[in-house]
Amino acid sequence: MQMAPEDDVEVVIDETREKGDEIVNIRILSVLKSEKSPEGVKYRFQYGKKRAENPILRYDNQHGVHERHDGGSVEEIDSPGVKPLLQRFLDEAGIDL
Repeated sequence: MQMAPEDDVEVVIDETREKGDEIVNIRILSVLKSEKSPEGVKYRFQYGKKRAENPILRYDNQHGVHERHDGGSVEEIDSPGVKPLLQRFLDEAGIDL
């Protein structure tokens, strides 16, 4: 995937699914490589209850570090790449897309 020089962000995936009171959001963006985004990718994988204060499970790199959120707790994690992290998230959350 190649971006034109004038583009800053390209949406790769932005998908939300709802089932009952549960919601899953998968968002992957292609961004310009930078110190905060050396891979050129921003992502957020989130699973939770609608209108809940905290997600049940979320993986993201919104602050320049790879994080795993479990309820109200947050831990930095190593990133093997976006695809393996997405699969890890889906497996942990018990989600079949």
